[in-house]
Amino acid sequence: MTRLILAIAVLLTALHPTAAQADQADINAAARSVVRVVVVADDGDTVEIVGHGSGIVVSRDLVLTNAHVIAPLAEDSDLRLGVIPSQGKTGYFARVQRFAPRVDLALIKLTEEGRLVPMTFTPGAVPDGAEVFAIGYPANVDIAQGLDFGDLISPISPVKTRGNVSGGRSSKRFETILHTAAIGGGNSGGPLVDGCGRVIGVNSFGTLSDGSDSEFFFAVSVREVLEFLREADVQPRLSSAPCRSLEDFDEDEAERAAAAERRRDAARRAAESERTRAMIRAERRAQLEVMAERENGMALAAVLLLLAFAAGGGSAWLVASGAKREYAIGAGAASAFLVLGSLLAWFSRPEITDIEARAEAMLPESAGASAEEPEDGTIVAGDLICTLDPARSRVTVSGGGDLAFAWAEDGCVSERTQYARADDGQWSRVLVPNEDDTVAVNRYDPDTGIFLTERYLLPLSTMQQAREARGEYSAPKCDAGEDKVLELGSNQQTILDLLPARPNERLVYRCEVSAAAD
Repeated sequence: MTRLILAIAVLLTALHPTAAQADQADINAAARSVVRVVVVADDGDTVEIVGHGSGIVVSRDLVLTNAHVIAPLAEDSDLRLGVIPSQGKTGYFARVQRFAPRVDLALIKLTEEGRLVPMTFTPGAVPDGAEVFAIGYPANVDIAQGLDFGDLISPISPVKTRGNVSGGRSSKRFETILHTAAIGGGNSGGPLVDGCGRVIGVNSFGTLSDGSDSEFFFAVSVREVLEFLREADVQPRLSSAPCRSLEDFDEDEAERAAAAERRRDAARRAAESERTRAMIRAERRAQLEVMAERENGMALAAVLLLLAFAAGGGSAWLVASGAKREYAIGAGAASAFLVLGSLLAWFSRPEITDIEARAEAMLPESAGASAEEPEDGTIVAGDLICTLDPARSRVTVSGGGDLAFAWAEDGCVSERTQYARADDGQWSRVLVPNEDDTVAVNRYDPDTGIFLTERYLLPLSTMQQAREARGEYSAPKCDAGEDKVLELGSNQQTILDLLPARPNERLVYRCEVSAAAD
């Protein structure tokens, strides 16, 4: 009975495979863009927080939150609004730009220049049962930690909780998502994200059970959010790509490589089979030719030998009959030449062992060619158009559009950016921007025309280390020479050593020479 139960369990698991787990790195990257929103009272003697919630960075100076978080501002004009990022050294004052209590949304704008990291929103319906994460600043966690006023206005990482979408039930006032990712007071205005860290809703409120937080919570749907932002003339970052884990793509790549190897094996076996058949046919032809030539040689030798005997007999008769000596000598010479010709015809016949070599020579070039992929030395270079391959690309927060650049055989891109060359023939360049907290590792294989970008969405501390490492060297110019190209690869390794084992995004492009360049 136990074995039967185990067998049924295995069968059910096969029929209902579990969904891939979210990558924590994506959730951590999303948390960079979640801020604490505070309403502060300052009477000149004391400063205190009269309310706080969470917010979602929409652009470098715009934050989305709940309307009820900033509602006290409407009742007291002396209150001030602040935004505290999750990382860095300071917070920012802000003002209300749009207020929509009907859908419990508000948009606030920093009153000073900021360096906030925008989040990415994903449109469309969220499937029932989907894994989701709530990110924000629940007050009960602040209280349990014993945080004081100074702590609450200082950058600190938000809290992340996991849950699932719980049916298609929505509130009556506006469209919401019912879920089980725990939130508490202070989470209001924070994001509800999918497994790729993209916003699918704005956490707003929860159910009550005996006056305390319960297990079911509501988030303003992304449809309401995008409509609200559209009315505010704000275009957020959007990504509609399916949320798949990097493990899924790695498995696909492994299967793709295995399938390609199977095709190569099949091609090799087919080529070997064709060569064998062609060799059999060639050996038959060669055997017939050799045997025919041997028989012809034997026949010719016999004929020449008979003629030699005849000429020799004629010479002897001429001598015996007293004919002119010249005639006898001529007949004798002819007999000698015929004997030599007979010997030449006999010994110039092909040997039986020549059949195999002759058969090899008869094989067509196609039959003797290797089944391996041709290596004609051509590379994909010049003015290129590179098209994203969605099946091989994990795109979560970027646009993922097509690329255009010029590639030179010495690894120079568009006559201004030098790439480093690796031992496997691929070229790479590590990009560490000063404005965006993302390190990109670009690789190009001119033999296949594949351009690969892997993007790492890093916390500020790691970005600062990467920027310091980048500041330790200067990238060479395109015509700096082979030594500088190798040196660049060594210098870039110091940055690569700082990066996580896996990127957040992997974009694969197929490059072709631009038609305009032909």
